[in-house]
Amino acid sequence: MIKFLDVISYILQWGYVLVFFLLLHSFLSLRQKILLRILAFFVGAPIFVVIVYSNDLPNLFYPLAGFILYAAVFFRGRFIEKLTVVLVFYPAVIAVNYLIQDIGSRLFFWITDAPAAEGMGWTWKMHFMSSLINMIFLLARLLFWLAAWTLLRKYLKRIAQNLTFRMWLVVDVLLLAPITAIFTIIYFLPDEIIVVYPICITSIISSFGGIGLAAYISDSLRTEYGARELETKLSYYKDKTEEEERVRRVYHDMKNHLLVLQAQTENSREIGRSIENLQEEIEGYEAYCHTGNEILDVVIRDKIRAAKSRNIDFQERIRFEDGDFVDPLDISAIFGNALDNAIEASEKLAESMRLITVKASRIHDMMVIAVENNMRPDVPVYGKTSKKDKLMHGFGIANIQSAAEKYGGQCTAKGKDGKFVLKVMIPIP
Repeated sequence: MIKFLDVISYILQWGYVLVFFLLLHSFLSLRQKILLRILAFFVGAPIFVVIVYSNDLPNLFYPLAGFILYAAVFFRGRFIEKLTVVLVFYPAVIAVNYLIQDIGSRLFFWITDAPAAEGMGWTWKMHFMSSLINMIFLLARLLFWLAAWTLLRKYLKRIAQNLTFRMWLVVDVLLLAPITAIFTIIYFLPDEIIVVYPICITSIISSFGGIGLAAYISDSLRTEYGARELETKLSYYKDKTEEEERVRRVYHDMKNHLLVLQAQTENSREIGRSIENLQEEIEGYEAYCHTGNEILDVVIRDKIRAAKSRNIDFQERIRFEDGDFVDPLDISAIFGNALDNAIEASEKLAESMRLITVKASRIHDMMVIAVENNMRPDVPVYGKTSKKDKLMHGFGIANIQSAAEKYGGQCTAKGKDGKFVLKVMIPIP
């Protein structure tokens, strides 16, 4: 009977490992190689099931270090997101494991009145009760994490990757409280045991609350971006209508312009000036960008205007018809951030050196985006922003990387010999 209970306990232990592994996978994406995925499941087990005792520094420290390495090696994503995973789940794992071990141990000795040292005078009944209580508490832990997975999964899916480094940092700073509390209270365990349990429970709630906070921030951003997207679409259609009316006016006046030119055949200077005015009037429409994606049209149009106002030569060859699967917010994140950075870098150069080239098209089963601009050789590729508002700037490339990874793509940025090239490759579903 005891062996049967031990087998059930073994199954419950690995069931808990599986549930916790899937919970982590709901937060971060695993590496794509199947071997790494299998290895991640088994390597994580010693971290997830660690047994923690009072004043047990090694078993408090090694899961923390192991958790950090585990997230870094087996999961994709930014470092700040992996750090958030550690800050959320480490205190919860330690607290739950400590509670089931400590409460189970106290319950066993209270029921059986067994000697503290196992094997010294223990009867079959005591061994049976030990196995039974261990199985019951392992089942309780499994049910707890199943409930946590069911509850948190919807929040984890709502946490968009458009959270910036500094927004994640705000969440992480708040999550320092539960991790500090659980580490301190278990290592410096007071005599009044009643103090420890509420702190463990509070740490679990606070850790899970960090997920809710991140989801709330993400939802707020999506609401704001959604409103901006509607405004952008409205602006697009309004501008398109105005452009069409402008073109009709230009062509309506074309005959009159030609009549004037014919009447001025003897005055070549006046003819040249009239021709220049006509060319300038038509040029704005001829430079209008049609990428195959309405949202991208608006983004490119705005960046062209911004570049020309700064005397920056802007060249584009964009065919984005096959990129409709990319969310408008991600289109804005990729092209907007890339071109903002390119314009900012170009402003630091002499006007003769200011050049931005944007290319985007489908190559086989990939959408390939390339933004190239001249830059000062002494400017680092990954550097701090030069803008005054450092809280809301300085994470453009990181946001591009996050948007690309959302679709299984990647972003590379290289600067050499005064040239900066940013390339984004996204697989087409």
